[in-house]
Amino acid sequence: MQQRTKTRLSLGGVARWSNRERQAAREKGRLDRETKLLLVVNALFVTANALSGTFVNVYLWKMKQDISLIAWYSLMIHLAGMVTGWLCGSWVKQRNKMNCLRAGIAVSACFYMIVLLVGNQAASWAIPLGAIQGIASGLFWIAFNVVYFEATEPDNRDLFNGWSGLLGAGAGMFAPWISGILIVSLHGTVGYRLIFAISLAVFVIGAIVSFFLHKRKAQGQYEWLCFVRCFRDNRYEWRRIGAALAAQGMREGVFSFIIGLLVYISTKSEMKLGNYALITSAVSLLAFMVAGKWIKPRYRKPGMFLGASVMVAAIVVFFWKVNMTAMFVFGIAVALFYPLYSIPMTSTVFDLIGQNEDSARNRVEYVVMREIALDVGRIAGVAIFLVVVSLNRTPAALNWLMLAVGSSPLFAWIWMKKLFG
Repeated sequence: MQQRTKTRLSLGGVARWSNRERQAAREKGRLDRETKLLLVVNALFVTANALSGTFVNVYLWKMKQDISLIAWYSLMIHLAGMVTGWLCGSWVKQRNKMNCLRAGIAVSACFYMIVLLVGNQAASWAIPLGAIQGIASGLFWIAFNVVYFEATEPDNRDLFNGWSGLLGAGAGMFAPWISGILIVSLHGTVGYRLIFAISLAVFVIGAIVSFFLHKRKAQGQYEWLCFVRCFRDNRYEWRRIGAALAAQGMREGVFSFIIGLLVYISTKSEMKLGNYALITSAVSLLAFMVAGKWIKPRYRKPGMFLGASVMVAAIVVFFWKVNMTAMFVFGIAVALFYPLYSIPMTSTVFDLIGQNEDSARNRVEYVVMREIALDVGRIAGVAIFLVVVSLNRTPAALNWLMLAVGSSPLFAWIWMKKLFG
């Protein structure tokens, strides 16, 4: 007997499964085939970047020991990512969002191909390389986040985010460690070139796997200035979310490059940087496993506050001394409590997008708004960093800068707390 199908409201009539399968998934809060494939694509993308992402900064540092250069490279990533995400919103909504996702993977592969081609001249190409990486990031994440919203529901969204964090932690655990071994074993730039080539291959595999995801229909016209309308119309929820996401991005913009660089500067060893990633990511993996099962909507508010508080408190160790002991205390503390902060933040935002038919219909615009808010915060964080280091590069100035920027998760919680539940 042919089973009748039912379409989820939040998907806009694009993904279907049988009533029995859907009910079983809702009762158990489990993931279906589509969400599992999406996790695989995400894991491959994250793994490819984890293999080389941290070491691109070290690669640029070894060529030209200028922390401002690394910051400018990071700034271009976020700026190009923000503009690309906004422009590609039209592609995602009105055309084929899966091709946008694949384009992001393809441009990421091209990035590492260009790094291989320019070789020792990479420092001179830092800003264009940052722009290319940003374009790849903008293409991939705008499409991925829309597909993620369509493929999940409030029942399994925390579980998906827990698994996503777990797989990301696993990639962050083994990929940099393997890269560190290869770089040290092969000496010079040979090891770097090898890991860049491996990243290129993993991106190709990710693109192939993406073809097994369902093709999703385009719907409606893209509203280019949706974020302007939401803030102008005094949309209470999105004003708070926009401020919270910008605060989250401010920390990410600086800490995404400074921590790995500080570990390398302290140790002068890619192997020790790989070991640092291995240990902290192993802790993060376990933390995401526990948090993914423990965090339910009613626990989001206290969970996020606890996670944000520990993330801020951990920065204080740098006022003692910036060495490997301090780096490990910081890294392990953040790895343990970051899931409590990130899972409620992500799930709540996407739950709000799917709260009614109107917001679900404009999901692409809201996802774009989310990415713009994050990138505005990242750009602001890196810009503040550049201003401070241009005036004062003493360790004390850097410590106070990290504490100021790193306190932003608490402000994110303040703006988000009234939206929980």
